[in-house]
Amino acid sequence: MSINIHSMTSEEQMVATYELAKERYAALSVDTDKALETLETVSISLQCWQGDDVRGFENADGALTGGIAVTGDYPGRARNAAELREDLDAAYGMIPGKHRLSLHAIYAETDGKKVERNALRPEHFAGWVAWAKEKGHALDFNPTCFSHPLAASGLTLASPDPAVRQFWVEHCITSREIGESFGKALGAPCVTNLWVPDGMKDTPVNRAEPRELLKESLDRIYAQKTDRRYNLDAVEGKLFGIGSESYVVGSHEFYLAYAIANKIMPTLDMGHYHPTESVADKLTAVMLFTENVLLHISRGVRWDSDHVPIQNDDLQAVAQELVRGNLLHRAFVGLDYFDASINRVAAWVIGARAVQKSLLMALLEPHGLLFALEKAGDYTARLAQTEALKAMPWGAVWNMFCLQQNVPVRVLDTIREYERRVSR
Repeated sequence: MSINIHSMTSEEQMVATYELAKERYAALSVDTDKALETLETVSISLQCWQGDDVRGFENADGALTGGIAVTGDYPGRARNAAELREDLDAAYGMIPGKHRLSLHAIYAETDGKKVERNALRPEHFAGWVAWAKEKGHALDFNPTCFSHPLAASGLTLASPDPAVRQFWVEHCITSREIGESFGKALGAPCVTNLWVPDGMKDTPVNRAEPRELLKESLDRIYAQKTDRRYNLDAVEGKLFGIGSESYVVGSHEFYLAYAIANKIMPTLDMGHYHPTESVADKLTAVMLFTENVLLHISRGVRWDSDHVPIQNDDLQAVAQELVRGNLLHRAFVGLDYFDASINRVAAWVIGARAVQKSLLMALLEPHGLLFALEKAGDYTARLAQTEALKAMPWGAVWNMFCLQQNVPVRVLDTIREYERRVSR
């Protein structure tokens, strides 16, 4: 195939290189068009809190209510819902495909009125629903069990104080009702993910009682049934956090057991495990016993997980496990980080596209060949083939995906233009 690339436009060059890549992959019995069709079906849930550093709208001045560390002061932070939605529109315009948004309860719009979290109702998110309906996004939801005076002790649903537990139980119940209302309004189920920061800085002498209280609180929350057509529940554990370095009540083992016992979705967060643990390795184990899983994608750096994902080995391994294990249709994929050291819109875009690129590389593998080699015990050929795949022209296939979805192939210029136009 002879191509005079110098006489072509940039778009024509990308189409031509895609055709060449398509032939290369076809020689391995990989259908690139089918891979792109599959990738288009993957809807990533962007996290609203990336746009304003987890401040929310409870305080009119946008001040933090406590408990969350700021990760930088890059200019341009969204100060209200209109600005946050404007930034999200810009981000979605650079991410190929159609995607979701994950909201925290503190992003309610209450017209300046003080509304306690256990009194929040669907009408306080009407602006978000109207926006999502207009733009074609589904919504996910999260109760906000931090940055509040009743979370100052470090214990919420596991608090020894019955009044504190009651407040947070009520907040989580109404959060699930809000999530259900999203699903009904938008025609797509809302994933309502429950995470609490409960833990202790130093080693406790009684590990059992807080977990008993947490289980009791969860039982009360999930006794209130919602329609699974509109709301899907998820529970998220954690290894440790600021103020809970020695003991986390809702550990991975606690929530995995609770999720399986109660037919609730477990959440696997890439930043919530020891560096030697692999979320990818957990997927096929966990999903033998649960129908769905919620994945929170971030990049761990030392002990901190709140970094923008990149195409590193950890992310690629998760993507490969989802595709190789035929689990992609059973997983809900969300981003979970907040980084104010760089442009916040760029953080959304770079992170989401890194997830998509990793999934594309996994979709472009010759799975039949690799499985056959492994089954035959030819591990030498298996290793050689997986290494050779790294040099295949997957980038040309990615460029075609961007062209098909009418988004920029290179995003930095678009981000800089938005940054110049929207000055805050």
